[in-house]
Amino acid sequence: MRVRFVGLSVLLCVSACAAQDVAIHGGNGVTLGAPPAVAVKAVTDSVGGRQLTDNYRWLEDQQAPDTRAYIDAQMTYTSTYFAQIQPLKDAMVKRLTELQRVDVIGVPTERHGKFFFSKRLAAENQASIYMRDGLHGDDVKLIDASALSADGNASVGIAGISSDGKLLLYSVRHGGADEEMVRTFDVVARKDLGDALPLARYDGFGLTEDAKTLYYALTTKAGGGAVFRHAMGTSTDKDVQVFGGSYKGETLGPLDLISVRISENGRWLVVEVAHGVPSTREGILIEDLHASEPKLEPLVWGVESRFQLHMVGDAMFVSTDYDAPNGRVLKASFGDPTTKSWPVVIAEGKEPIGQVSIAGGKMFVGRLADVKSETTIYTLEGKKIGAISYPTIGTGSVVRGRADSNNGFYTFSSFTVPSTIFHYDIATGTTDVWAASKAPFDSSKYEVRQVFYTSKDGTRIPMFIAGRKGLAMDGKAPLLMTGYGGFLISETPNFDPKYAWWMEQGGFFALPNLRGGGEYGETWHKAGMFEKKQNVFDDWFAAAEFLIANKYTTRARLAITGRSNGGLLMGASMTQRPDLYGAILCGYPLLDMSRYQNFLVGRWWTTEYGSADKPEQAEYILKYSPYQNVRAGGKYPAIMFLTGDSDTRVAPLHARKMAALMQSTVMAEPADERRPVLLHYDVKAGHSAGVSVTQLVNDTADELAFLWNETGGK
Repeated sequence: MRVRFVGLSVLLCVSACAAQDVAIHGGNGVTLGAPPAVAVKAVTDSVGGRQLTDNYRWLEDQQAPDTRAYIDAQMTYTSTYFAQIQPLKDAMVKRLTELQRVDVIGVPTERHGKFFFSKRLAAENQASIYMRDGLHGDDVKLIDASALSADGNASVGIAGISSDGKLLLYSVRHGGADEEMVRTFDVVARKDLGDALPLARYDGFGLTEDAKTLYYALTTKAGGGAVFRHAMGTSTDKDVQVFGGSYKGETLGPLDLISVRISENGRWLVVEVAHGVPSTREGILIEDLHASEPKLEPLVWGVESRFQLHMVGDAMFVSTDYDAPNGRVLKASFGDPTTKSWPVVIAEGKEPIGQVSIAGGKMFVGRLADVKSETTIYTLEGKKIGAISYPTIGTGSVVRGRADSNNGFYTFSSFTVPSTIFHYDIATGTTDVWAASKAPFDSSKYEVRQVFYTSKDGTRIPMFIAGRKGLAMDGKAPLLMTGYGGFLISETPNFDPKYAWWMEQGGFFALPNLRGGGEYGETWHKAGMFEKKQNVFDDWFAAAEFLIANKYTTRARLAITGRSNGGLLMGASMTQRPDLYGAILCGYPLLDMSRYQNFLVGRWWTTEYGSADKPEQAEYILKYSPYQNVRAGGKYPAIMFLTGDSDTRVAPLHARKMAALMQSTVMAEPADERRPVLLHYDVKAGHSAGVSVTQLVNDTADELAFLWNETGGK
């Protein structure tokens, strides 16, 4: 890539040149002056044979004083907007607090008759780690998250538990960052031990049977993955790298993500190598820790497909999309890393396999039938022996548990049904509630329906729509729509207080199942990646057109929101079809697709998008990259970008640059066509969960207040 600096003199963007008394009109009488002045420092790149000028390249330097000043000015500007709708936000905070401030319990993990799980009491900001001795024993708090930070933004998670339940590994994360620290805790003595792993991006842990050795995988500073062995009670400076760099003559680079674990019976060290996100190739290496001279041997290697290992004692199974876009399950064995000779246990079917688990000697296979959850129970020989029944349209998990225990657990949730964890007796097939959310939402008043519509190229696309029963379809209802469309991720109905609030106000909520996801298997995924990414956007635009044509809402009352890859979807919405929406919330987004691969872990996603560093891929990337396709005269809807310093996955620079560009573009429009363009930036918020409930409620209220106010809500 050739870079030419056009000029280093500081120029002012159009917004700074505009008269300060020029108003921008928001919803319900909100008025704003011109956005903050933003310097233009033009840089021209040669990308894919095109000359691209970037006026805001300097905003990529997150810690530069000029960038910090820009962020401060933008947040002050954004605050002037919210100050004018404070009563609306106050009401939202009150209701969202009621919906969020309930006891929340996680799915338990069983070890030696003890059950470890996370639990957050209603009044708390973070979940702590608890243990029960026996399924119905008393809850004992082991790790108190509230003691780890003054502002409530430190969260904890279970990283590992010894086979006897006496040693706990727990992670500590601050804000929404992906990086975490890992500590060790003596469950019997109820105290931290000296062993701790430093702040890093970890991907799996494995404790040996005697709990004297810990294996862990992390992303190194050089960008690649590696596995280390730590002798408990010693300094991490003495840890030994046991895998990484290369294997069988193949160099493992920054795109190779490495994870590690130890099998349930303690015998097998399992190392998995995934190339890219989503992975295009997955290898599985196994080491017999009981052998006199242990060494990693390939179970699966060199096959351009995805594989997941499931073990029962020493027996091994893999679920895979190899020669099966909708997935299948094979019986695995050493000696054929190509897997071609392995017998089929569960054959590929019409419905794609999304989840596989083995618990209590049975296999649970979760599928999506037109994006609705189904779980079938099999013997380990592949004979169908039952099914899990879910209450209604929603998202149900497979049964998780130990191979040597009859205690299994599965979850269910929907847009109108708060999350419930069920205990499943694997021996008898009986089910009872282990924990259920008591969120004060009257599910009986609301319904979820599924519709199908036609995309631009004739493809049939499913969409879920939720709302109050009997809500009139007369075009008067505000409608909130979200979407994702990528990375083989299936978007299914789950309860979220923000969607619940919207429906309580008399609005519809919609979720279209765009290509690029996994709703119909790998074929559906491939139809929305690389040069076919435009299909995702076309599916989305067709969803909006369907909702408007069928009088669920109108253009002015349609609010859309998306994060991460969904933030890219929001960027395409504002640059390709701004005529379809009243307001856009663009969260933690990818927007400058000409450069995304150069920042943080962006290189991982070149297996989904491609890279503009390759001329043949730059050709299609630049056609949709939002940052390169902002045009004057767009009559843009109201827009708010959401990001924060703690996003260590998608670089916040995308939102910083796009906000500046969109503000200057909107200010060049006729005065009566200008809508607000805001940057909501927080130093604690990030891609991962982890902020306090207090901050979560306030941030969610900001998102909803903006969307509601800009789509005519009162």
